[in-house]
Amino acid sequence: MADYHFIYKDLEGSSTQWDDIQTKLGNLPAKPPPFKPAPFAPAEDQDSKPKNKAWIDNKTEEELEDLEDDLDDDRFLEDYRKKRLTEMREAVKIAKFGSVIPISGSDFVREVSQAPQDVWVVVLLYKDGFPECRLLLQCLEDLSKRYPATKFVKIISTECIPNYPDRNLPTILVYNNSAVKATHVGMHSFGRRCTPESVGLILCQSDPVLNDGHGGEQSREAVLDGVRKKFLERVVREHEDDDDGSSSD
Repeated sequence: MADYHFIYKDLEGSSTQWDDIQTKLGNLPAKPPPFKPAPFAPAEDQDSKPKNKAWIDNKTEEELEDLEDDLDDDRFLEDYRKKRLTEMREAVKIAKFGSVIPISGSDFVREVSQAPQDVWVVVLLYKDGFPECRLLLQCLEDLSKRYPATKFVKIISTECIPNYPDRNLPTILVYNNSAVKATHVGMHSFGRRCTPESVGLILCQSDPVLNDGHGGEQSREAVLDGVRKKFLERVVREHEDDDDGSSSD
């Protein structure tokens, strides 16, 4: 004779009075709340969005290139599309470096001597544990962010030049077009107070070493004017900070 078993289930989330009493007494676990699916929302139709500058700004470079033949009827948006593409490509060019890159002796020829002719390379010879090297490195890190089209690298001095004397540290070599254009030995080269601005002024004394990536090639005078302006702004700012500190006393 067949054995039939019937299982009766209430609606999900419902409970009997007996279950409620047992739950309050702790004899039964609390029932989970009934499942409620999220309200249905159709995916946004990208083609229905208004086509304006904000719509262009949210596009990637690849998406903007794909739109080349789609905006012929809207001259303003087509011109703005081209402008955004140019800005994106220029931003990529500017952001070539932006930091002090550590290299080894085996990297030197590739990273420094064979750098493109339009790239100035600032090489820091240093060793760990020297406070002067650490201070100058901090200044170069600051300059590398301000002038990302100039290449800054650092290398352990004896990996670059065997038996290089520690008394000459830190040393900066400036390269361009596979040749050494300037050499700065020791901290005394950068004045009594070594700041990013004072280092920048020394680096640009003879050549337009620092390049922020804007405006193409600049003359040495133009670059120096820009560095001097930043130097004066720093001096004024520090002077104002000193005045604020003394007045608060």
